[in-house]
Amino acid sequence: MGALAEITTVPPDLRLVVDALPNPLVVLDAYDRVVAVNTAAEDFFQASSTVLTRLSISELVPFSSPALQSVKKVRESVGVVNEYAIGVGTPRLGGERIVDMQTAPIGDDGRFVMMMLLRRSMAQKFDLQLSHQGAARSVSGMAAMLAHEIKNPLAGIRGAAQLLEPSLGDADRGLVRLICDETDRIRQLVDQMEVFSDERPLERRPVNIHVVLDRVKQLMVAGGLDGVTIREEYDPSLPAVHGSSDQLVQVFLNLAKNALEAMRLSEGSGELLFTTAFRPGVRLSVAGSSERISLPLEVCVHDTGPGVPDELLPHIFEPFVSSKRSGRGLGLALVAKIVRDHGGVVECKPRQHKGTTFRVLLPLTPSADNAPLNLETR
Repeated sequence: MGALAEITTVPPDLRLVVDALPNPLVVLDAYDRVVAVNTAAEDFFQASSTVLTRLSISELVPFSSPALQSVKKVRESVGVVNEYAIGVGTPRLGGERIVDMQTAPIGDDGRFVMMMLLRRSMAQKFDLQLSHQGAARSVSGMAAMLAHEIKNPLAGIRGAAQLLEPSLGDADRGLVRLICDETDRIRQLVDQMEVFSDERPLERRPVNIHVVLDRVKQLMVAGGLDGVTIREEYDPSLPAVHGSSDQLVQVFLNLAKNALEAMRLSEGSGELLFTTAFRPGVRLSVAGSSERISLPLEVCVHDTGPGVPDELLPHIFEPFVSSKRSGRGLGLALVAKIVRDHGGVVECKPRQHKGTTFRVLLPLTPSADNAPLNLETR
């Protein structure tokens, strides 16, 4: 009863702090009974603390909710578990809501568990990721149409212009060259978009993500950094990614180049930081099914640039959206497509002090759960 007393008799000052939290907070005892809630939880579940503390967790959430499994995992591992985009509601009151949930033990024995519900966080970002996937599919269909309907006429226009050139005067030949240059420019744009129409299955194999990032760093250094420094903070025990090495190089090269251009335009210098980490608590719902996939491999590209404008941030992975005056808005759309093809997600968020972070979450290789961790990075 000592530990329970400590939780249920919260000091008045601490109670004020807990009640000031904007996110619902629920504390469960060893029998999964609610023993403490904050004001935000009362609002969320539409019930007073007196009512809520008479209930068990199974009476607060649907019986099939991943929240129940999260509590069980926390008790078994005595570690933090994160769930994203899960359904939480009150069977007694109805009204399921989609939230993030962070579950953590209180103390070292795992008897008491704290659940925090995050209503405006990664759940929205993962929902947005699904819209990025839909946007990529829309571009795929458009790219296939453009390749067929535009490239062939362009070849005819360019060929006709070249046939006319010998019979024209010097002044008119300049116009012919303008026609040829513009048709070449349009063709290059269509060629870029054709990448989105490639829906062939990936040739996957275990990929050491640190080898991929080292390759990206070599390419960045070879292209010139102009005062920007590159730094790495890697988890050397990260398991292998299940994917295509070449395409993953393309993803992180695009992100690194965007970061470099942003820093050059703002101050001409800065720091580009690559980080990797293992996040075993990250899981994502699969659209159209009850399956939830694990995305524990985190790779981030951080910069110290001016950041993405707030109005563009929700649409940054959509095609033809760019903060650069001369940008075509296809680079990040391609990043979203490749990451989606790998079964992962990508998000963009501001850094705490200055700059932007692009975060990519990827699945393990199918056998990685039982395989020894790969300590080699080169």
